[in-house]
Amino acid sequence: MATFLFDKIVFGPVESRRLGVSLGINLLPTNVKVCSFDCIYCECGWTPKKYKERIVLPLRIEVREKLEEKLNQMLAENQLPDVITFAGNGEPTLHPEFPGIIDDTIELRNKLTPKTRIAVLSNATMLHKKPVFNALLKIKDNIQKLDSAFEKTVRLIDCPNGNFDLDKVVEQLVAFRGKVIIQTMFVRGSFKGSVINNTTEKEISAWINLLIKINPSQVMIYTIARDTPLSTLERVPLKDLNSIADRVKNAGFDVQVSG
Repeated sequence: MATFLFDKIVFGPVESRRLGVSLGINLLPTNVKVCSFDCIYCECGWTPKKYKERIVLPLRIEVREKLEEKLNQMLAENQLPDVITFAGNGEPTLHPEFPGIIDDTIELRNKLTPKTRIAVLSNATMLHKKPVFNALLKIKDNIQKLDSAFEKTVRLIDCPNGNFDLDKVVEQLVAFRGKVIIQTMFVRGSFKGSVINNTTEKEISAWINLLIKINPSQVMIYTIARDTPLSTLERVPLKDLNSIADRVKNAGFDVQVSG
């Protein structure tokens, strides 16, 4: 199925299902995906196993200049974003200057558009790096992926690259002490001869138990809305998402549903 890459450092604004009017920041290359996961549902397609050319990331000063230019333009047009969102062509926290870029973004936000939130959409694989962890504590919308309570399911859906230990990831999510939003993609289908379904009773019960342990400020649940690299995936019906959301609410959490 057709997927796409973001061709700019700063892109949008776009209307986000979960965040409102979002101005995106891509800290990865504009011509290739770079990620520590290879999620079967990723709108940016598969993560390359090997790269034909040297990976070139945008410099911290480039990101700052592009963001300042765009915010000034939006300010002149009186159309400021609800949120500045770090997303793009892979995992934003892989950028070696991520903490400094967050500091720059906070400074520009405070100067030009103080009501705008800052969000990071992350897969939680770089939380063991203290500078990354501390940078995420500085923003309001620290959104971390948790697609299952079972490592086998995470490996099937998210396909982590390199070393991955779900128990350690959960420990790091707990360490935020509630200053984190958990985002979960629910999908059904098949992949490499295995059935994919993280909406079963076993999956949901274990996942909610992890939510109780992590104690996030909010839970975002959603399903596929765009093309994915894998054609055997199915959207989870909104009624099923709402049923899951009801259980999350009963567990005491604020929950947002995007069908």
